[in-house]
Amino acid sequence: MHDLLKEIYESIRRNKLRTALTGFAVAWGIFMLIVLLGAGNGILNNFNQNSEGVSINNMTVMAGRTTKPYKGNKSGTRINFDTRDVEFTDGPRFEEHIVDVEGTVSVDDVTLNYGKKYNSGYINGVTELTKTIDKITVLYGRFINEKDVNETRKVLILSDKTASALADGTIPLEQMVGKKVKAGGVAYTVAGIYKVDAMDNRNCYYAPNSTVRAIYALGDSVGDIKFSFKGLETEEDNELFEKNYKAALNPLHGAAPDDEGAIWIWNQFTQSLQMNKAGRLLTIALWVIGLFTLLSGIVGVSNIMLITVKERTHEFGIRKAIGANPWEITKLIISESVVITAVFGYLGMFLGMLACELMGKMMENSGTSIMGQEVNFMTDPGVGLDIAIEATLVLIVAGTIAGLIPAIKAAKVRPIEALRAGK
Repeated sequence: MHDLLKEIYESIRRNKLRTALTGFAVAWGIFMLIVLLGAGNGILNNFNQNSEGVSINNMTVMAGRTTKPYKGNKSGTRINFDTRDVEFTDGPRFEEHIVDVEGTVSVDDVTLNYGKKYNSGYINGVTELTKTIDKITVLYGRFINEKDVNETRKVLILSDKTASALADGTIPLEQMVGKKVKAGGVAYTVAGIYKVDAMDNRNCYYAPNSTVRAIYALGDSVGDIKFSFKGLETEEDNELFEKNYKAALNPLHGAAPDDEGAIWIWNQFTQSLQMNKAGRLLTIALWVIGLFTLLSGIVGVSNIMLITVKERTHEFGIRKAIGANPWEITKLIISESVVITAVFGYLGMFLGMLACELMGKMMENSGTSIMGQEVNFMTDPGVGLDIAIEATLVLIVAGTIAGLIPAIKAAKVRPIEALRAGK
């Protein structure tokens, strides 16, 4: 082994500049691979962080318009939900999968004011089930409860973002609980403050369902139907359930069972599956781009080894003439190729991981404000131990492949021709 390493060192020493330039291509390739994968992980980490606490086993059913005539009803007829649709959804027909059901009512373009501070958003009339269905985290105070609904209380649950805007630093956020605010000219008491979804830029104020109906004279109308579900584990299961649900609900509103426009379903579970699929595709794409970048460096290593074989043809002839077997020649060329690839590859890997660390530091304070909310594009960009191991395997395989063709060529050198070539 010592003699082999010494021979490799001498070969590299004789061709410093050529080796350095070729090694740079390898280092650049692995550097770009690590940086691209690190950036991709940063994007995925940011998405996962923003999605923490978001319920994925729920659906929101929204009313639309019919897209085809059905039993005398024209195309384009507006669908309107009421409490009977909520009761139907919560009935025995879908009890195998549906757990909690709620019909919400919403009032848009509501101005909320506290003293001289104003905030625009919408009131969402709900019951205590919304906290369970949407997995809402209450930071201070409480959420809407059964007593609020039964007694038609004028209470509001504000997001931490809205409460901060109204408090404006004059009082601690928790002290907003119990304060009086006005929404649309009606006085409410702040009963709680909830943690807003980082991916939701809307200002939603929760109030008891019954209160919103009474103040805005909404009667039995329902805006959206929300429910949590169980037993739907795959995308196919969810698609079949949605199809059956629409086929059952559509005729109740004079719409064809297969009318896709009559009602719309927002399924958090399938959306999550699609985002995960997109994340996997992103990772694959970054690997492909990085590997193609690395390939250019590997081609350079292969070329330099071909040149080395040509320059040392006479030497290899002498070796074979005095008894060296083809494997010893092949091993020498492949080992030199692996050493060059590994040394410069690990240099590129180290610099790539360092670049990911710097990128993470830069991204910590580089959030962009979108609609009044700070949004980061990356969180903890970098690569883990598994990527380092995979990159190591890539380097070893790449170095072996780069030296394989030159090594085979060297092993096939015939001693007589090699000795003649040296004259």
